[in-house]
Amino acid sequence: MTIGLSGDTRHSYAERGDDLYETPACATEALLRAEKLPKRIWEPACGPGAIVRVLRAAGHDAWATDLIDYESADQDESDCDFLFAWDSYGHPAIVTNPPYKLAAEFVENGLKLVPKVIMLLRLSFLESERRSKILDGGMLARVHVFRKRLPMMHRHGWTGPKSSSGVTHAWFVWDREHKGPTELHRISWEAS
Repeated sequence: MTIGLSGDTRHSYAERGDDLYETPACATEALLRAEKLPKRIWEPACGPGAIVRVLRAAGHDAWATDLIDYESADQDESDCDFLFAWDSYGHPAIVTNPPYKLAAEFVENGLKLVPKVIMLLRLSFLESERRSKILDGGMLARVHVFRKRLPMMHRHGWTGPKSSSGVTHAWFVWDREHKGPTELHRISWEAS
């Protein structure tokens, strides 16, 4: 465990295991209000299926894959390493909350496979020189920043004390057809 500059404690990537932090349903519902999504969507880091359940309930045909088998009825396939995927099987969009340590790689591979890539990421994802290619290349169309912090996403299997989130999140939308500056929008995870 390390202590950040603000005094918060963080676990190392090794301690985080598969880096699975399930997305609260309200975050995906907010995305559906903010962004028009195609009918068919691939969720390549589905975990037990938090995002997929919301997409399917909204009428989307969501294909749910993950490297790990979470033995969930909402997961279609396991042992599916997205970073080595070479085909999208006709899905025009990817929507996921990727393992943060692999987020840039997920974006890069996603953009090779589908026209639209949407990822739930920390807002601090914007603060990087090494990600300039995917952030400044013109394909980052929109960033939907949550006005209020999302309800805490605890690591899968976490049994420690529950706390509120100290991290700002946003939905990042890459679109291969987009040219020009990135639009910034503020959204709410609370139902109107």
